[in-house]
Amino acid sequence: MSVLLQCTGLTKRYGDLTALDGVDLTLENGKIIGLLGPNGSGKTTLIKLINDLLKPDEGSVLIRGMTPGTETKKLVAYLPDTPFLNSWMTVKQIVTMFTEFYEDFRPELAYEMLRQLGIGPERKLKALSKGNKEKVCLILVMSRNALLYVLDEPIAGVDPATRDYIINTIINNYNPEASVLISTHLISDIEQVLDDVIFIQNGRITLHQSVDDIREEHGKSVDELFREVFRW
Repeated sequence: MSVLLQCTGLTKRYGDLTALDGVDLTLENGKIIGLLGPNGSGKTTLIKLINDLLKPDEGSVLIRGMTPGTETKKLVAYLPDTPFLNSWMTVKQIVTMFTEFYEDFRPELAYEMLRQLGIGPERKLKALSKGNKEKVCLILVMSRNALLYVLDEPIAGVDPATRDYIINTIINNYNPEASVLISTHLISDIEQVLDDVIFIQNGRITLHQSVDDIREEHGKSVDELFREVFRW
């Protein structure tokens, strides 16, 4: 495996609040990784730094040896935690936009997944249910042939059936040479697909370990350890 993401002393402040505090983190390719922590722990700040939506105050983040920017956007597929599509657009218009914008976008895969959901190309986004809007956003992201998929709370606020669909879509459609970084606090729903987990608290990485090692070393599931550590 090769190094995909490298954070060194990564620090980000918002005024007097230190959102990330000297984070050192290395991610290799070929893994599904859970970024786990309570609200306000620094998960979204880290994700935004990876995606060049914020700049660090100290330290660095490198993706395949490159500082986040135009070139790394070709390697990273990002699903934000808030809707990012124009509701007046049709599904076809959205797929066309992604096809023109991303060289690695696979429209045939997107249309196949949309067909399986019964979502036609002429449907407007505003006519879809909340769950189907979430699914469309995920389909677009997972239809890229990226090296790093960064998903910020992809299963939050949706019903259990939609969660199952989202999880299956993630594990069945990402490039096996890539890695998937999933931020969530719904550990039990996602634990079965994770290879590694990262615990983050108060802007610091407190644990980075494989799921198998956690079960062997601690004798409990990731969800149980998370609840113990964070007193949930």
